[in-house]
Amino acid sequence: MKLLDLVKARYSCRSYQEKSVEQEKLDYVMECVRFAPSAVNKQPWKFRIVKNEADKAKLQECYNREWFQTAPMYIICSILHDEEWVRSDGKHHGDIDIAIAVEHLCLAATEQGLATCWVCNFDAEKCKQFFGIADNEEPAVLIPIGYAADEPKEKKRKEIEKIWT
Repeated sequence: MKLLDLVKARYSCRSYQEKSVEQEKLDYVMECVRFAPSAVNKQPWKFRIVKNEADKAKLQECYNREWFQTAPMYIICSILHDEEWVRSDGKHHGDIDIAIAVEHLCLAATEQGLATCWVCNFDAEKCKQFFGIADNEEPAVLIPIGYAADEPKEKKRKEIEKIWT
């Protein structure tokens, strides 16, 4: 699949089938994540795969939405603040690096026939408590992942002339 076709196919899925994600597909997705670029190649991230029912229930408490509960599994995507590169003016690049890695995750999942959704509006403190996440680590994004049970809606995008000069 051409990259433009893949980018157009990726969407924010909000309904998932009960079907489990095959380990080979998950391994492929995470291998793509592993090769995501980061500032000064620091790779300041950690990814937690959440599959068992007890941990899924905990994560669902962090983002209590009915659609979120339909996912067969989740990935907690965290920034390791003590490993992120800091520019000379004090700008931390962990947010940028995790965003690049997560989009690699989402595109690789789409290529494998899986669906995802970025979830950033969750209770990060509760997530840290439930999963024993250290102080230097910030859960930044939750990614539900599985087979879509919905259809993508039309993507509304600005005209190309409005986004570059």
